[in-house]
Amino acid sequence: MQKAANSVSVVSCQMSVVHKSVLLQEVVEGLAAKKGDIVLDGTVGGGGHSEAICNASKGEVTVVCLDADEDAIARSRERLKDSPCRFKFMRSNFRSLDTALSALGIGRVDRILLDLGLSSFQLAEDSGRGFSFKGSDPLTMTFAKAPSQDELTAYAIVNEWEEESIATIIGSYGEERAAKRIAAAIVREREHAPIRTTAALRDIIERALPRRGKLHPATKTFQALRIAVNDEMRALSEGLEKGWRVLSQGGRFAVISFHSHEDRVVKRFFRSQAQNGEGELITKKPIVPSKAEVALNPRSRSAKLRIIEKK
Repeated sequence: MQKAANSVSVVSCQMSVVHKSVLLQEVVEGLAAKKGDIVLDGTVGGGGHSEAICNASKGEVTVVCLDADEDAIARSRERLKDSPCRFKFMRSNFRSLDTALSALGIGRVDRILLDLGLSSFQLAEDSGRGFSFKGSDPLTMTFAKAPSQDELTAYAIVNEWEEESIATIIGSYGEERAAKRIAAAIVREREHAPIRTTAALRDIIERALPRRGKLHPATKTFQALRIAVNDEMRALSEGLEKGWRVLSQGGRFAVISFHSHEDRVVKRFFRSQAQNGEGELITKKPIVPSKAEVALNPRSRSAKLRIIEKK
């Protein structure tokens, strides 16, 4: 979740990659958008959830589509161009949703969705963003195609940060037990030459932590670096607070998380609103994908959907 200036963007689409929206029907049923509602999709991605919400409402809702990734805005524009609903697009991180809505002349929304997972487009080996360890991209891990010099990147973390700080990030955000071993290996390798690509970092981790089981040894480290680079935890907290403020009475707020840190933040925020009498939990426990969905889309296996209604 990178800090992005609000601007409408159109860029080329990577349509060869197929992205499956997670918990699609569960989101549509849980949000239960009604005629005339304004729906905020704060992470539009490929547009799958927005399209399903529009179709379920028979074209009688307005959908505001935000995303920090300019390519995601382009993909969703293309996908939704013939849909019957009214769509408004803006490049913006959902942590700035209040500013984005103000720019669009919208003060209140009736439904909010945040899907916190990366899309298949962003995880593609040729995405150029550095999120995947399968290819050999520059070590950026930002949603901006060309991050400015003052923006934090994964390259800066692995090549400039102290070993202890790297270990803390990997252990905390990645929940990696071998965080200290991996951090030590990174620092040792960078003494010989800068670590410039995802492939180079992956190889360092593989040598430090031999593969055991199905999970690649670089998975948790890459997750941790992405979270740190994009300040994802603070962005989530800001997005929840700002979203709650602009949500109308009787409106619903749905969040799909993919790792325990995110889910804890969402759980605590929603429970707090319910306990102080301002909200009612629609999901007492998170909704998770069915076995059938996981079989079709293995990336959905860690997804958790929570929904609250504002009183």
